[in-house]
Amino acid sequence: MGGGVDKFSDMEMFVSIVKHQGLAAAGRELGLSPATMTARLQALEQRYAVKLLNRSTRHLSLTDSGALYHKACIEILDNVNETEDLIQNGVKEVKGSLKIAAPKDVGKQYILPIVSEFCKLYPDVVPYLYLNDNVSNIAESGMDIVIRYGELADSNLISRRLSASRRVLCASPAYLKQYGTPLTPQDLVHHHCLAMLRSNEELKTWHFQDQDKRNAITVVPKRFSDDGEVIRCWALEGAGIALKSVLDIQDDIDNLRLVTVLNGYMKNFNASTSVSSADLNVVYISKQYQPKRIRLFLDFMIDKFRYSSNY
Repeated sequence: MGGGVDKFSDMEMFVSIVKHQGLAAAGRELGLSPATMTARLQALEQRYAVKLLNRSTRHLSLTDSGALYHKACIEILDNVNETEDLIQNGVKEVKGSLKIAAPKDVGKQYILPIVSEFCKLYPDVVPYLYLNDNVSNIAESGMDIVIRYGELADSNLISRRLSASRRVLCASPAYLKQYGTPLTPQDLVHHHCLAMLRSNEELKTWHFQDQDKRNAITVVPKRFSDDGEVIRCWALEGAGIALKSVLDIQDDIDNLRLVTVLNGYMKNFNASTSVSSADLNVVYISKQYQPKRIRLFLDFMIDKFRYSSNY
């Protein structure tokens, strides 16, 4: 057995150990005894002269070197598997899982139909669509693609803009008829407001900018939810004023189900003065070898947003 084959099988072994969080379970998957697994892992660490795993009787964790090696293993194995598919099935064959996370509102209105159309073109791709407003750590979530509003600080991630957007305050005509229309941000403290929860944080301080003047108003919400779609439903039923992305409610605005207020101000959940902080972005982990199905879906989705007048 050549050294190249040894390295490849060691990569498969290491990925299996991390996946199963133990040598015994990984050994059962690979058909190897615990003694063989232990010996091969020790030989692997000796080859690179680094410790890859911290092991105790109940817990297994990656060292910094182990995390680096694990990430490289997954990329290389993905690339080899994709190459084998291309050789065996031809260039047109695209298959495998595609894990996508998106906020509920934008996920149902925009991403769901795009996924359905993509799957008609590539029926062997199996989509996992997670409608979740709270994905914060993309690497740990296991997602291939995350769609989210706002900017990112993590340099290990690539962010591409899907659509320009902005945050707006909105309410139903019935609510405004009953309670009046706020004319300044300060008026909001006297109104029924609908606030988002993000990782159990109450997003009830709303930020405004009017030319060079900034203002932060802490509202007293009547209702909270961690689901943007619920906030929209409450606004539609006349429960109060919501701070929403205009993309989420564009159809409601066009059909006069919701009305925007305080339109002269730039609004956000944080103190960012950047217009792009409310844009809709697609985010993914930088990989040298991106599986073809992910590359194809990214391009397909970005084109759909670029060329659709509805978006």
